[in-house]
Amino acid sequence: MEGLRVHTTASTTHAPPLHTTKLTRHTALNRVFAIVYTCAIIALFYHHAHKLIQYYYTTIIPSSLFLSLTLFFSDIILAFKWATTQSCRMRPIHREEFPQNLKEEVKDLPALDVFICTADPYKEPPMSVVNTALSVMAYEYPTEKVSVYVSDDGGSQLTLFALMEAAKFACHWLPFCKKKNIVERSPDVYFASNQNQPLSSDDEKIRTVYNSMKARVENIVEKGKVSHECIARDQDCEAFNKWTDAFTRQDHPTVIQILLESDKDKDMTGNVMPNLIYVSREKSRTSPHHFKAGALNVLGMFNFLNVFMGLTRMISMLVNLSVLFEINPMGMDGLLGPIHLGTGCFFNRRVFFGGPSSFVPPEIPELSPGNIVNKPIQSQPILAMAHRVASCNYENQSKWGSKMGFRYGSLVEDYYTGYRLKCEGWRSIFCHPDRAAFYGNAPINLIDVLNQNKRWAIGLLEVGFSKYNPITFGSQAMGPLMGLAYAYSGYWAMWSIPITIYAFIPQLALLNGVTIFPKDFLDFLLVGGTVQSWWNDQRWNKGILFGLKLECKEG
Repeated sequence: MEGLRVHTTASTTHAPPLHTTKLTRHTALNRVFAIVYTCAIIALFYHHAHKLIQYYYTTIIPSSLFLSLTLFFSDIILAFKWATTQSCRMRPIHREEFPQNLKEEVKDLPALDVFICTADPYKEPPMSVVNTALSVMAYEYPTEKVSVYVSDDGGSQLTLFALMEAAKFACHWLPFCKKKNIVERSPDVYFASNQNQPLSSDDEKIRTVYNSMKARVENIVEKGKVSHECIARDQDCEAFNKWTDAFTRQDHPTVIQILLESDKDKDMTGNVMPNLIYVSREKSRTSPHHFKAGALNVLGMFNFLNVFMGLTRMISMLVNLSVLFEINPMGMDGLLGPIHLGTGCFFNRRVFFGGPSSFVPPEIPELSPGNIVNKPIQSQPILAMAHRVASCNYENQSKWGSKMGFRYGSLVEDYYTGYRLKCEGWRSIFCHPDRAAFYGNAPINLIDVLNQNKRWAIGLLEVGFSKYNPITFGSQAMGPLMGLAYAYSGYWAMWSIPITIYAFIPQLALLNGVTIFPKDFLDFLLVGGTVQSWWNDQRWNKGILFGLKLECKEG
C-alpha cells in the first residue's frame, strides 16, 4: 500500500517501467449496460409500488400483501448488491508487470520480511508450512535481505520441529535452486512436476535428502510429540523445554526460536542464508488474543527490531484467488486499489502507523517503522524486547489494534484492516501476472468450508453494521464508488435473503393460486378483451420489435 499523494507509476522518465496500466476493453459498453439495467430496476420498483398502492385502495388477502412485501424487500437487496457489483465495473484496469526491469531501476532493494501464519498442525500439516518457508527463502531476491517469520498461533512443537529440519535442508535446497535456476521453488511441487522425467545425479541427491527430512517430520507428526532422542543438538532440545504438561493452545508462554541468522549461517556453497524465525506469542485464558490479527501485530512489533530497514517504497499488493477475486480487484485497482484478502500481499511498514500525513508514533521508539537496530537478532536485548512485545498483556492500554497495526473488531482482520487503511488515505495496487506468484490450499471437506464461510460472514457483517460501515463512513472517506465496492464484501452474507425468498415463495404462491408476477393476459380480460385480441397484441409487439431492430441498424 502507498499514500494517495504518491504517484502509482513505478517508473521515471528515462528508466524502464516496472508496470503499465490500461483501461480494460468493454468498459464503455458496461457503463451503457449499467444505465439500461438501472432503468429496468426502476421499472421493477415502479411495478412493486403500483401493486402496493393498489392493495391500499382495495380489499386484499393478507397472504398476497405478505408475498408482495417479501418480494419487494428481496428485490431491494438484489438491486443493492447489483449496485455494489457495478462499482467494480466502472473503471477496471489491466496492469502489466515487467519484473525484469526491477534491477535496472532499483539499485538497492529494500529488506523484505515475510510472514507465514499457521495455527493447527493437523489442518495445516507441518510439511506444508515447511514447503512454504523453503519456497520463500529461495526467492530470487538478495538472500541477506530476506527474513521469514513463521507465526504459529497454535504453539505446536510439531511445527517447530519441522522448521528446524527445514532450516537444515535449506542449506542444500537454496544453492540447488540457484544452480538449476528453478522456478517452482517448493520442493513438493518441483519433485511432483518432474516425477515422470529422468533425474540428474544432483536431482537424485537433493530428493534423497528431502525425502529423508520429510520422513523424520511425518514420523514426529504421527507420534504427536517431539522426544529428545529425535533432536541432534542440545540447543534445540532447550527450545522444547517450554512444552510442559500445562502448555495448551489457549494458555502458553512466548516461544521465539531463531532457526537461521543471516549474519552467521551459510549454505553448502558458503553463501549467506536468510533469517528464519519461529514465533508463538504468549496466550492466556484471561486475556483476549484477537485471533490472527493479534498474531500479526506481534510479528509486526517483533520484526521491527531486526537489523534491516523497513520498506522504503511501495510494493504491490498481490491477490491471486478465484475469478471472483480477480474481477473485483481489477475494477477496484482503477479506483483506490483492491481489498486486502489476507494472503499474497506486501505492505510498506509505514501504513500501520497512521495515515500518509498523520503518523501515529508507537509507545517506544524501537518499534518505529524506520528504526534500525544494528545488534544481532540473537543478542539478549533484542530477544528480551521480542518476548516483551509478544506477551499477552503488552497491548493493554495501547493503540495497537485501533490506530496501529492490524485492526481488531472483526473476525476478518484482513478485510477490516485494509478497509481502515484505505479510509486513512492509503491505496493499493493489484498485481496479477500470467504466472501465479502465490499458491495456497483451501478447505476441501464440507465442515471446514462451512466453518470458514461462517467466520467470513460474521466478520464481514461486524464491519457492515458497525460505525465504520462502508456505506456511510467508507463512502465519506473514500468516495461512493469505493464505499460500494467494499460494501459488496461487507454485506456478502445478505445474498442468502433474496436467494432463499425466490427459492420458496414463487413455488408456494403457485401451489396456493396466488399471483405474484404481472399477468398481461389478465389485463386484457379485465378490460373486456378477448383471447384473440391478446394474441394479436403479442404478434404486434413482435413486429414492432423487429422494426426497431431494423431502425437501429439503419441508424
